[in-house]
Amino acid sequence: MVRHNNMIPNGHYHKKWQTHTRTWFDQPMKKVRRKFLRAKKLVNSVPKPIQLLRPTVSCPSVRYHSKLRKGRGFTLRELKQAGINKKYARTIGIAVDHRRRNRCVESVVRNVQRLKEYQERLILMPVKETQVVKLDSGKDLNKVKVRESKMKVRKVSEEEKKFEAYVTLRKARCDAKYAGVRIKRKLPKGENIDVSKSCN
Repeated sequence: MVRHNNMIPNGHYHKKWQTHTRTWFDQPMKKVRRKFLRAKKLVNSVPKPIQLLRPTVSCPSVRYHSKLRKGRGFTLRELKQAGINKKYARTIGIAVDHRRRNRCVESVVRNVQRLKEYQERLILMPVKETQVVKLDSGKDLNKVKVRESKMKVRKVSEEEKKFEAYVTLRKARCDAKYAGVRIKRKLPKGENIDVSKSCN
């Protein structure tokens, strides 16, 4: 914004705007070219996989934690249990992530099994004495399998329809809150007990 009593800026910047404007009319053709090069790379590298093998991890938040997706890389614990060296894993097309931690045993078992399946399908063909080419005979191994739901679908019974969860919870809270007072009322006058022990 203008400060003090100066002239109001009124710059004319529309002259020769073509020289200061960058265009990208070749964008659609570049997209086609990239697609062609990807297909060419795929043909030349068969049966070597283009993408690295990634682990399956649970999505964050309570809303999506039941779904599985691809992670960044396998943990050092998963590689150790599968019997693969972390440096050797990168040379045979396995992604490694030293920062990720295993929060449950289920993910470890699932990803170790994934690594073992990959090792069974892996074929190493030496081209030279000091060079090894990675070949993979399995195509669908890098896809994430959908997790099966453990809950079985069934019809809601009449008893469950009549059940009022909110009223039941409120009544249970009220009973727990006034349990000591109600016990004291039932006792004869002059007799005292420890209410905290009786409530527990």
